[in-house]
Amino acid sequence: MNIHESAEDYLEAILMLQEEKGYARSVDIAGMLGVTKPSVSFAMKKLRENGYITMDEDSLIALTADGEAIARRILDRHNTLSSFLESLGVDDQTAREDACKMEHDLSEASYEAIRRRMQGCEECPKQTQ
Repeated sequence: MNIHESAEDYLEAILMLQEEKGYARSVDIAGMLGVTKPSVSFAMKKLRENGYITMDEDSLIALTADGEAIARRILDRHNTLSSFLESLGVDDQTAREDACKMEHDLSEASYEAIRRRMQGCEECPKQTQ
């Protein structure tokens, strides 16, 4: 799964909205990400063409299995990195903002090391996905 950072952000936002509200709409995604509705429309078209989302007749957006897998991976990275930064004494807001920046660019090796540290097991073998 090799997609652009912005696509990962959209998929993560859709997942978060579905978990919070039970549905995702373009206007909610725009508000969450601080982008324009036309930007969301363009992104949704690309995500739909690539098989990551579906849209129903009411324009509600749903993740496909592939889209959900990417969204859950990114959300897990975000939550783990936020918790890690908070454990270092970074305030909650800054930790969330920095985690958003890091979640896409951090290598898998570094992420796994942080995840293991957060689980309290520095010497645990790497888990593969």
